[in-house]
Amino acid sequence: MNAEMIREIMVPFLGTSLGAACVFFVKDALPRQVQRALTGFAAGVMVAASVWSLLLPSMDQAAHMGSFAFVPAVVGLWLGVLFLLMLDKLIPHLHMNNETVGPHCALKRSSMMMLAVALHNLPEGMAVGVMLAGLASGAEGVSAVTALTLSLGIAIQNFPEGAIISVPLHSGGMKKWKAFAGGVLSGAVEPIGAVLTMLLAGLITPYLPYFLSFAAGAMLYVVVEELIPEMSSDGHSNLGTVMFTIGFSLMMVLDVVLG
Repeated sequence: MNAEMIREIMVPFLGTSLGAACVFFVKDALPRQVQRALTGFAAGVMVAASVWSLLLPSMDQAAHMGSFAFVPAVVGLWLGVLFLLMLDKLIPHLHMNNETVGPHCALKRSSMMMLAVALHNLPEGMAVGVMLAGLASGAEGVSAVTALTLSLGIAIQNFPEGAIISVPLHSGGMKKWKAFAGGVLSGAVEPIGAVLTMLLAGLITPYLPYFLSFAAGAMLYVVVEELIPEMSSDGHSNLGTVMFTIGFSLMMVLDVVLG
């Protein structure tokens, strides 16, 4: 594992950590509109990253299948969705759009949200690991630039996630440093997932198109199950929709310009 690969692995984690650091600059809980805007932005980035950085490369990798080049993308997509659905059922956690009633539940709710974010950061770490495994094997269509673009995109959408975790932890009564640590820990699963995926590179490389689309399916599951309901809660979702489009556009531009 060279320095460039370590950088790609750590960039998304850095995004989460910087977002968690917002707790030192915010006095109270994030306004509801701000949370919706940040969530919408993150959702847009994740959808664009899933399409441009994962699904399209998956079909490019399967170009030798001719008219059936879509098969690995579709199969992997469904496997990724079903994998996250299974984790959702097996691991107890709080969905982002759930409301917990009672004056003493804020800290518990934020802690459960931290578990939810940590759980859903796993496919992002896997996506980076799959991309780096393809890079290490010299797979066609996978380059250091495309790997860096995916890492940057995930880091951008991790920033609001870190803030959405650490600030509520503090407003629920936790000290700022502990709340910051909680936000950081929610992103620690990403480099772990990336490294574990890379360790399996020998098994992944022959089936790279499937693994790329698997990561895309898992990420899209998070968007539809968690982020979109959150950005659309409490009435009209105009702000969330606008921020979704901004996030999608930014990631699309990054992928085209850098790729």
